[in-house]
Amino acid sequence: MSRIGNNPVAIPEGVTVEVKDNAIIAKGKLGELTQNFDAVKIKVEEGNVYVTRSSDTKEQKAKHGLYRSLVNNMIEGVSNGWTKQLELVGVGYRASNQGNKLELALGFSHNIVMSVAPEVTVETVSDKGKNPIIKLTSHDKQLVGQVAAKIRGFRPPEPYKGKGIKFVGEILRRKAGKSA
Repeated sequence: MSRIGNNPVAIPEGVTVEVKDNAIIAKGKLGELTQNFDAVKIKVEEGNVYVTRSSDTKEQKAKHGLYRSLVNNMIEGVSNGWTKQLELVGVGYRASNQGNKLELALGFSHNIVMSVAPEVTVETVSDKGKNPIIKLTSHDKQLVGQVAAKIRGFRPPEPYKGKGIKFVGEILRRKAGKSA
């Protein structure tokens, strides 16, 4: 029995949710998101979204909690938005942006220039004496995570000195160096 799938999703003020055929559409102040679904039933009643399944097949049990979480993330995204922060740890590592073009200096021979999706807003913070931080904000949780993972993939943190791009608050597993 899916415990997450049984919980209703509350619709906050200023968000509209409608179900058309096999798609659910959430509209809010930050944008609009659409999600296709199958194997479950979604209905909107009294300011809540309910996800139900008709039988206890393995496929329906698996998708019950999945679609409830996806709908919850959509509603949270169009009302409040999602933010991920990345921290550049290393001497000479820098980040700057002009609009949605992100330029990273990560110790390679050339800087990396990356175009970020237009739905994601990029902000770079470079304070003296602190590591540069990249803030990614959007209404789509999946897109923010995908862009953050792509940026982190340019220079993942290494376990000896901790240099690289890491998420803010991420705890790295450190290794001891070679012993003399």
